[in-house]
Amino acid sequence: MTTTPDGRPIPPAFADERTMLDAWLDFHRETLALKCAGLEDDQLRLAAAAPSSLTLLGLLQHMAEVERNWFQRIFGGQDMPPVFGEHNPDGFALQAERGLDDATAAWRAEIARGRELTADASLDDPGRLPEHEAGHVGGQGVSLRWMLVHMIEEYARHNGHADLVREQIDGAVGA
Repeated sequence: MTTTPDGRPIPPAFADERTMLDAWLDFHRETLALKCAGLEDDQLRLAAAAPSSLTLLGLLQHMAEVERNWFQRIFGGQDMPPVFGEHNPDGFALQAERGLDDATAAWRAEIARGRELTADASLDDPGRLPEHEAGHVGGQGVSLRWMLVHMIEEYARHNGHADLVREQIDGAVGA
């Protein structure tokens, strides 16, 4: 696997659709990890783009929840509680006792479980949205292909947020 100088996997220029989607999703996952790397706990908790309360630690926790939602609940049909508790269904709320190591471990566990559930699946295999979310896409059924594209978009959007927050924290730009 070829990597960028900062260690992120470079998606192949030519590959089948599944390989390409998985590679771009992995690239964006590692971009978020890179945005959180090298900071102290208080920096990860800093809402650096006022008036937003968004933090890098909150973003990482949120993406753990997003991974669980799309791959375990929607694709796998599992009834799973929120990763960080019922009081924190979107993952953004921070707790004093949970730092980067714990949040990263939870996030990576959600990624691993999602990979397990989708490893042998076809891109056309369906997942099922809850009724209250179905109106956003025109029905309850969505393909794994749709979910992977959505996850790439979700990470790319949040990585843009992470860029701004990180730059405000210590001036680091890029990636």
